Amino acid sequence: MRASTFRRLFNLWPPFLCNSMRLQMLSDDWRETRVVLHLRPWNRNYVKSQFGGNLFAMTDPFWMLLVMHQLGSDYYVWDKAAAIDFVAPGREDVYAHFKLEPAVVDELRAAAANGEKVLRWFETEVVTSSGKVIARVRKQIYVRLKPKAR
Repeated sequence: MRASTFRRLFNLWPPFLCNSMRLQMLSDDWRETRVVLHLRPWNRNYVKSQFGGNLFAMTDPFWMLLVMHQLGSDYYVWDKAAAIDFVAPGREDVYAHFKLEPAVVDELRAAAANGEKVLRWFETEVVTSSGKVIARVRKQIYVRLKPKAR
């Protein structure tokens, strides 16, 4: 599927659509993406800041998707673990940017070449438009070369 088609369809996915999250940009080569979470009355928490679950959800699938599309269908790619550190209350729209460097893709391919599982942590900051850090999210991605490709 083309990245532009995926972006349009993903923005209709109920967890994103109903919680005012938008996949703003997805590069044609699946190396970079940007997500926004708009602060709305229905997605605020009790103290009127961004709901923590939404801060995590806005970052959830993207490292896996980028890695999956860069490595191709010869690899298993899964989310293995995650952690979030809430740094400050988000009282406005917040953004997350993901950029998968070619060197990291090469590193994953080399590490998985013999069929062993590879676990790698990726980090993303959730920030305001002025760059203030609201949360830091860590995702561990599992990669393994499929048996037919070994």
